[in-house]
Amino acid sequence: MALDDDDVREILRMIDESELAELRIETEAFSLHVLRGGVAPEAEGRAPAPPASAVDGNGARDGVAIVSPMLGTFYRAPAPGEPPFVEVGARVEEDTIVCIIEVMKMMNSVPAGVVGTIAEVHVENAQLVEYGQPLFRVDPA
Repeated sequence: MALDDDDVREILRMIDESELAELRIETEAFSLHVLRGGVAPEAEGRAPAPPASAVDGNGARDGVAIVSPMLGTFYRAPAPGEPPFVEVGARVEEDTIVCIIEVMKMMNSVPAGVVGTIAEVHVENAQLVEYGQPLFRVDPA
């Protein structure tokens, strides 16, 4: 049985409302590990997912992808009604915040991790994203 975005949101809501300290759910196509009040031991000291090179079907370099460092809900702006962190055409530095990802009501800023110009936004606002999923394409400096 495959889980859709609504299923994942419901699981996260139920976890948030419970007193569980830890939960692990695994299927053939999905894995979720939630640890309340700390960082999972295997995640300690792990750096965020690095930007991945984007390559077209012919193997030509097509920019650099900024990928999601975690599973959660993607937001382009710091709050509803506010302008997005970045737009297509915006110049970014490695430490420029490009979006936030909400995980269990915690907002996590995502830095670009690369110098260049935003060429494409791959994700819609408020969409559930997975670890390693491309969020933006950047044309390097």
